[in-house]
Amino acid sequence: MGLTNPFKVSYTLYAIFPIIGLIISFYFVPLPFITTFQIKLPYYSISTPLMVNTSSNSSGKIEYANESSCDYSDGKWVRDERGPLYNGTSKYCKMKKNQNCIANGRPNTEYLYWRWKPNDDCNLPRFDPSTFLQLIRNRHVAFVGDSVARNQIESLICMLGSNNDDDSSKPKRLYHKGSRKWNILSHNANLSFYWSPFLVRGDMRSQKGPHYNTIYLDHVNERWARDLDEMDMVVISLGHWFDVPSIYYVGGSISSCLKLPQLGYCNHHVNDFYDPLRQALRVALNTIIEAKATKGDKLDVIVRTYSPSHFEGEWNKGGTCLKDKPYEDGEKKVEGMDAEIRRIEMEEVEIVKEKAKEFGGLIRLEIMDVTKLALLRPDGHPGPYTNPFPFASKIVQNDCVHWCLPGPIDTWNEILLEIMKKLVLHSKAE
Repeated sequence: MGLTNPFKVSYTLYAIFPIIGLIISFYFVPLPFITTFQIKLPYYSISTPLMVNTSSNSSGKIEYANESSCDYSDGKWVRDERGPLYNGTSKYCKMKKNQNCIANGRPNTEYLYWRWKPNDDCNLPRFDPSTFLQLIRNRHVAFVGDSVARNQIESLICMLGSNNDDDSSKPKRLYHKGSRKWNILSHNANLSFYWSPFLVRGDMRSQKGPHYNTIYLDHVNERWARDLDEMDMVVISLGHWFDVPSIYYVGGSISSCLKLPQLGYCNHHVNDFYDPLRQALRVALNTIIEAKATKGDKLDVIVRTYSPSHFEGEWNKGGTCLKDKPYEDGEKKVEGMDAEIRRIEMEEVEIVKEKAKEFGGLIRLEIMDVTKLALLRPDGHPGPYTNPFPFASKIVQNDCVHWCLPGPIDTWNEILLEIMKKLVLHSKAE
């Protein structure tokens, strides 16, 4: 299981990181974010109908407990002195330098000592690398989305690297055109990340121009869709790149524009991005079903809900996230844009679940609802600590979208593991 608390060690190792930081250049794509809407929407949750508790044993088998229910989407953060499974110094823990908050000088480490406690009479088990590896043996698990999806798979790679087994059980980075891919030799398993912030085909706005997105809502992004035949499980997510000026295309023609009143050739202007986001998610999910089920191939699809940002002020106008502890349960509600994106994701999964039934269980869909637990962690972002000398320049850039590693995002992978256990038990029951 790795170190019980890898942060109760000398911080000497971290002293050399600023020096290394001077000679290492890295690429960082900040996610765009505009101030949130103030419309209040009701918070609701969908319970996971079945939780499977597993434990590794000497025989290498997974033990299953009696059926019970646990809604991981609703709960509170409670203190946990055990701390995280890993730290940023391991050679098996490769992450973007921007998310290695301790190495970049973040002085407060209290954000590391919390765990998610569901409101139901149940607990979210601590992540067990050995169990996860058993469940992905001979399988390919893909993450598709934006840089928050990349943030999650890098968390997963670090968590898997914390096990005490030999090197063959550690994820090894491979070169793969169009994606980032890791192989776990001992289990003949692959993990991969596909950059696709819209899920459908599109071009992001850039500083060099054009200063708006171009999104083709009726064409899935082949960057990941062409590899569907290789996938056994796919975790998809979207949201952050939609709330910027955009031109939407359907059928090869402009259908509408968002926040671009100056474009005279756009005849239809929309006030928000919710319908385009819904269309993009629906096209992606339908493409998955048509590509896999019509061939008789099985696939597990997990849609991870929207992860709120915590900018106090606008991200590109000095917005910061300086909180040093979680919000208490009831102190903050899922509302406005966060709630609307989550609602769309929940609804679309339920719609596509009905369609998937036509194929006799070949395609199984689940929601990984992290919106509330993420909302309650304003303390878990890098903030200014995206580089070793954040205050050296006059302009301090804050990242209040991505998550420190280790950090609250590790909890997402604990929930992912519980969903995988449930799917395995359902397979055994069929």
